[in-house]
Amino acid sequence: MTQLNTNVDVKALGKVAVLMGGSSAEREVSLMSGTGVLQALRSRGVDAHAFDPSETDLIELKRGGYARCFIALHGRHGEDGTVQGALELLGIPYTGPGVMASSIAIDKIMTKRIWRFEGLSTPDWRLVSSAAETEQALQALGAPMIVKPSREGSTIGLTKVTSPEQCAKAYALASQYDPEVLCEQFIEGDETTCPVLGEGAAAQALPVIRIVAPEGNYDYQNKYFTDTTQYHCPSGLPAHEEAAIQRLVEKAFRALGCRGWARADIMIRASDRQPFLLEINTSPGMTGHSLVPMSARAAGLSYEDLCVGILATASLDSAAGHEGAIQP
Repeated sequence: MTQLNTNVDVKALGKVAVLMGGSSAEREVSLMSGTGVLQALRSRGVDAHAFDPSETDLIELKRGGYARCFIALHGRHGEDGTVQGALELLGIPYTGPGVMASSIAIDKIMTKRIWRFEGLSTPDWRLVSSAAETEQALQALGAPMIVKPSREGSTIGLTKVTSPEQCAKAYALASQYDPEVLCEQFIEGDETTCPVLGEGAAAQALPVIRIVAPEGNYDYQNKYFTDTTQYHCPSGLPAHEEAAIQRLVEKAFRALGCRGWARADIMIRASDRQPFLLEINTSPGMTGHSLVPMSARAAGLSYEDLCVGILATASLDSAAGHEGAIQP
C-alpha cells in the first residue's frame, strides 16, 4: 500500500481551488481532469471550487480565502514552475512538485541531462534548431527517430521520422510549439507508464501500466478520445521487470526533486528488455482515460481517495509551507 494519507479531516483542508483550464495546448484535457478532481473532492465533503487562471487572476485566490490548491493544469503555465512560483509568492500550498522540479521536469532536455548524469537510462538525443540539424540528428541517432517539442506534453507536436525527407516537416511541426526541438532515438518495444506518490525516501511507485495502442500509435487522439487503446494493469510483465521499472521511476522522481505525485513514461527495449525513461509528468491527467487513477485502483486506492490524498500533500517550497502538508 502507498504512503498516501487517505484518512484526512476534510475540514482541516479548508477552502480549496482546483486549478484547471489554463492557456496551454492541453487546456481541453486540463478541463476534463479538473472536473473529475472537483467532483471527487466534493463527494468527500471538501469545500472545493473550480478556478481557471486564464479567466481569473491568481490574486483572487488570496482574496477568496483559499487555503490550498489542487493543480489540475497541464503543460505551459501549469506544470512548468510558473503557477507554482506564483502560489509560493501568495503563500498558498499546492499539490505536486515545487518550482524547480516542475520547471526542470517539463523541459525534456534538462530532464534527460540530469537523468544521464545520475546514471539513469534514457534514449540518446540531440537538441536541434533547424530542419538541417534534424537531418543530421537522424544520421547520428538512426531511424526511426522521434521529433518533438522540448516543453509540451500529450504527444503534441510529435512525429516519428523514418527517412530524411520527413525531417523538415517534423521540425516545422515541433517548432510551432517550442523553439527547442528534441530529436530522440526511438526505442522499439513495450510502452509503459508508472506513477509515483510521496516524497524523498518515502516516495513509492504504484503498479506499472503497459500500453498497447492501435498500430503502436499512442498519440493525442488515442490517449484521450478513443477506446481502442488497451491498458494492462496489472501489466502482465515478469515480476522482476515490473520491480526494475518501479525502482527506476522512483530514482527518476527523486533525481529531479519531485514531491507529491508524478508519472513517468518508460519504454522497454525489445532486444534486451532494458527500460528507458522518456519523460516525467508532474501534473498528470486525471480524466476518465487517465493512467494514475487506473494504477491507483490496482493498488487498492479509489479515485476519490487518490484525489483527497494528493490534496493533503499540498505544500510550499519554504520550510513553513512544507509543514502545512497533512502528514500520513
